[in-house]
Amino acid sequence: MDILHTCMNVSDADELADWYVDQLDFERSWEFTSEDGETRNVYVADGNGVEIQLSDTEGDDEFDFGTGWDHLALKVDDVDAAFEEIDNHGVEKEPADQPAAGARTAFIKDPDGHVVELIEPLDD
Repeated sequence: MDILHTCMNVSDADELADWYVDQLDFERSWEFTSEDGETRNVYVADGNGVEIQLSDTEGDDEFDFGTGWDHLALKVDDVDAAFEEIDNHGVEKEPADQPAAGARTAFIKDPDGHVVELIEPLDD
């Protein structure tokens, strides 16, 4: 079993896709529009081919995130450098070591407020 993608409801699929491409080095992989023409789905993929589906339904631009979704975790080579370079839309938690997890992490927000965790494994 392999993870193919995670779907996120977004206010503007192009804006969010551009942010993931420009700030996190994802690539646009494909897109489609629902048969009724109301929902546009733009996919962005990381270097391993794992995709995020950005689902943009006409007229929907505010979402109740609920408690089922928390964050998207992305491995980076240097958390501090990535944190400084990424044009984020809110900081949830600045870079810090998490010894129990064996990682240095930071949490930022994308343009729609989805939380993205940046993870750098700590050296043993």
